[in-house]
Amino acid sequence: MKNNAIKEKVKRGEQVLGAFLGVNSPPIVEMLGYAGFDFVVIDDEHGAFSASELENIIRTADSVGVVPIVRVSYDPSSIQKALDRGAKGVQVPMVNTKEEALEVVKRAKFPPYGNRGVSYSTRPARYGKDGGKPYLDESNENVMIIVHIETLAAANNFEDIATVPGIDLAFIGSTDLSVNMGYQLEGANHPEVQKVIDELFIKGKELDMPIGTVASNSAAANAAFDKGAQYVGVILNNVMTTALNDVVSASKPMQPIK
Repeated sequence: MKNNAIKEKVKRGEQVLGAFLGVNSPPIVEMLGYAGFDFVVIDDEHGAFSASELENIIRTADSVGVVPIVRVSYDPSSIQKALDRGAKGVQVPMVNTKEEALEVVKRAKFPPYGNRGVSYSTRPARYGKDGGKPYLDESNENVMIIVHIETLAAANNFEDIATVPGIDLAFIGSTDLSVNMGYQLEGANHPEVQKVIDELFIKGKELDMPIGTVASNSAAANAAFDKGAQYVGVILNNVMTTALNDVVSASKPMQPIK
């Protein structure tokens, strides 16, 4: 198993840029690699992927040097399935308590650190070529475990969650946080939401817990990096929709040919 480049960079204090993918499109993943993105978050929470599509997207990411991370669904088996397809890490939504964070680690790591089921016939084990203690140890070391902080309860429990052994990064889900706090109209820009986000960045620094977040475009990504985020994912649907709208609005329609 290859080392997880994103996990290593974050450990060194570096900043990494990725993109959230919600559609089954290997060519888009190839484009991300050629453009120089560090990682792709394959969105199995909101996106539409079958197990085989998920694996092919991961395989494509591997081929162009983009680290594949899966934002898992709420199915209890989703962490197992994502990692068995070859994901280098998981983002787990709606982690609100220390107990839930502990359960995430247990599902993502093999014994003795967790209770992830073992199979050596999967793609990460090269279909049986790898196995035993070396494979299990490398997997436990390389898997990146990211928990979403996206409710007020999670923010209030941040210190307990962030100190759970095995959690590598806390990801602030600003949209869900704003809705959870009752600011559906104002969104993440509401002062009270921003206050909570600012406090999470401060606590993350105090606890040596890297912070990640989402961005709608390059300006928002740079603002997040300036704020101290180490892991920022842009939303591809937003980026593509904006680009397409710009093309249409900036292009002159052709006049009828006489």
